Amino acid sequence: MDVIWIAIAFGCGFIAHHAKLPPLVGYLGAGFLLYYLGYESGEAVEFIAHLGVLLLLFSVGLKLRLKNVIRPEVLVGSLLHLFLMALVFVGIIAAVTHVDHMTGIVVAIALSFSSTVVAAKVLEERKELRAFHGRVAIGILIMQDLVAVAILSLAGGHTPTAWALGVLALPLLRPLAHRMLDWSGHNELLVLYGLLLALVLGGSGFELLGLSSELGALLLGILLADHRRASELSDALWSMKEVFLVGFFLEIGMAGLPDANAIGVALLLVALLPVKVSLYFFVLLLFRLRARSAFLTAINLATYSEFALIIANIGVKDGLFPAYWLVTLAFAVALSFVVAAPLNRAAHKLYMRYRPVLSRFQSKHRHPDDEPIHLGSAQIVIIGMGRVGTGAFDFFGNRDQRCIGLDSDPGQVERHRKEGRRVLYADAEDPGLWHNLHLDNIRAVLLAMPDLEANTVAVRELRRIGFKGVISATGVYPEHVEAILAAGADAAYNYFDEVGVGFAGHVWERLYPADYSKTSQ
Repeated sequence: MDVIWIAIAFGCGFIAHHAKLPPLVGYLGAGFLLYYLGYESGEAVEFIAHLGVLLLLFSVGLKLRLKNVIRPEVLVGSLLHLFLMALVFVGIIAAVTHVDHMTGIVVAIALSFSSTVVAAKVLEERKELRAFHGRVAIGILIMQDLVAVAILSLAGGHTPTAWALGVLALPLLRPLAHRMLDWSGHNELLVLYGLLLALVLGGSGFELLGLSSELGALLLGILLADHRRASELSDALWSMKEVFLVGFFLEIGMAGLPDANAIGVALLLVALLPVKVSLYFFVLLLFRLRARSAFLTAINLATYSEFALIIANIGVKDGLFPAYWLVTLAFAVALSFVVAAPLNRAAHKLYMRYRPVLSRFQSKHRHPDDEPIHLGSAQIVIIGMGRVGTGAFDFFGNRDQRCIGLDSDPGQVERHRKEGRRVLYADAEDPGLWHNLHLDNIRAVLLAMPDLEANTVAVRELRRIGFKGVISATGVYPEHVEAILAAGADAAYNYFDEVGVGFAGHVWERLYPADYSKTSQ
């Protein structure tokens, strides 16, 4: 592998970033450009790409709890969508190709899948992995991955070994895995422990059992999901994962350049993406999801899957269908990523624009996660119960102020309740949330979410429904503070600017306890 790919990947990613597109779109373009210049992916790029996918899925697993995804809308909904969409693709494949019926069915099912890599990356970047629609999307992807394991075994002529049943005993290793994480410290040993689980045990270990390495990385991550240091481990692996994922997108682009016929078929497949998204939307509505949750989930899944390429590659090697199909599917998958990128970027705005139309289709009966929220006698609402929100909650609680916390992460909600804080589940980016809240007794709302858009959306919605109390929010960069104030907040604070003030306050309290008690009253 020539180092030129690094320069081209950076250049294309840089252009995409400044064109208001996710850099991954640029990386796909870089792959096509490299192929045009005569470069082939080779074992090095394939190896890096595989590592990136495994680390991404391991990171996703760290933020999941299986009890949140084993639900009817996930189990039944994913299989129903898979069946309906496969029927559509079987007809298309029969019309434009001459492959046998069994091969056509396998390819049709593969095209019914959505990209785990793209959906997980988008949800992770938007801090929505544990939001309700994020959990539904990831749950559907897990179900599709399980089906993909069976498809890959069929297409590749492989079956799981007898030892594969040992995976059922994986939960028994949870105490040991947790203890090892506690003993791994906070530096390079922590990173190596994450790599051991994701790449060695989850990746290579599952492959030895005849199972999907991607599924293995995901399950090993889930094994640690409820550990208090799971987020720290995810953060430690973040940079390495991001760099390796560049290889994944380059590999797709370097699969080849399509001819006119392949472009035509790929464009036809991309034209069917609205059908795929619509089916997701209406299937999820059958399970009483509100229009917003169903819409955001469907947009997250508006891609074709990298599993289609894997199956196509096996099919070409086994002589099941012509080699041009691999290039055709690669181009279709890449185009679906390009189409999905701006859709995901504008997903919340699109819902706001079409909410009057979309909401007509939702059921009058609510899903349990969409029940109205009662704030009781609270006077202060804190939205986003991470470290900053928790500190603010404890500050007011120590001064006998009645406050309540809201968070879109069920795990956080559960943890805070065990620690004695009154915290409820809520998604602040949900426009319907504000209509379910009675804010008559609320004097102040503190927004402590890590995402700028979530904070600005919450500010605008609060002002739109006529809230007259104090709104304060946090930001990471000066431009974030400006955007929050422009949205209508009374005050906005930079994380890092306030750290020094809080630090000095603690020291002042130790040095001059009498003076501090007077000033804090």
